[in-house]
Amino acid sequence: MRIYVAGHTGMVGSAIVRQLQKEAKHEVITAPRAQVDLTDQSALRQFLERERPDAVILAAARVGGIMANSTYPAQFIYENMMMAANVIHQSHAAGIDKLLFLGSSCIYPREAAQPITEAALLTGPLEPTNEPYAIAKIAGIKLCESYNRQYGTDYRSIMPTNLYGPGDNFHPQNAHVLPALIARFQSAVQNNNDSVIIWGTGTPKREFLHVDDMAEAALFVMNLEQHACANATLPIQSHINVGTGQDITISALAHMIGEIAGFRGNIHFDTTKPDGTKRKLLDTLRISKLGWKPKIQLHEGIQATFAWYLQQVKLDRGLRFA
Repeated sequence: MRIYVAGHTGMVGSAIVRQLQKEAKHEVITAPRAQVDLTDQSALRQFLERERPDAVILAAARVGGIMANSTYPAQFIYENMMMAANVIHQSHAAGIDKLLFLGSSCIYPREAAQPITEAALLTGPLEPTNEPYAIAKIAGIKLCESYNRQYGTDYRSIMPTNLYGPGDNFHPQNAHVLPALIARFQSAVQNNNDSVIIWGTGTPKREFLHVDDMAEAALFVMNLEQHACANATLPIQSHINVGTGQDITISALAHMIGEIAGFRGNIHFDTTKPDGTKRKLLDTLRISKLGWKPKIQLHEGIQATFAWYLQQVKLDRGLRFA
């Protein structure tokens, strides 16, 4: 197949491209934002009509941590809703019947029972700190389901847990918690700081999945026979969770990253800052029964990601001082 990966420059999209290239079964189509703005219906329509892919993987998204979501709520809901609506509708308009939409575990209610099953969707209020982003991702799921029901398309959705790995955003304030901690501890070691301050109490628990495992899971779900996917889901509950089935407290995560970074100072938690959801662990029974499981352990994955980040920092310094 000719597969168009929307969002190929991001952490998720680039991992999917790597996995597709590793499998070497399909022709991969990509386009930078300068060439195709996914919020521009006309530009996207012309691109799809010209390229005529057989399938689309929608990995593009505007993402960020608690601070970014709180600071830019309008941009998060608008850009993510527009990308989902445009890519899904224009794929149908171009006659593309196969599509994979990548969502996020933040779609589930703040107080959802743990571990969170796919059935928990729309059963309660969302976490306020990322509600705009979550609403956009829920809309993407429902767009896929609605086009399937009305037009007979084969549009599927997966909901990964918190992702990390090469290509992540490591901004110490705007990034998600794991890459932000990597950047913060690396900076503390480099500057010989004797302490690192972390938002919240450190007690919330989070699940983390390496982006390469997620890419493998994405293609696994996309390649499932249609009857197998249909038998494992429901027409109006068709999304599939992707995770590890294990979680860790933010405090334990911080100490693990500090140890990997070689930090020997003190870790302080600023309890005046928000924690976000207390726990968010996905139930992965559905994808497990279908035959997929993750391979990369958290400590191993963080070590590899930290090494990748250090290399990027060195490259960036080299460019700035060349």
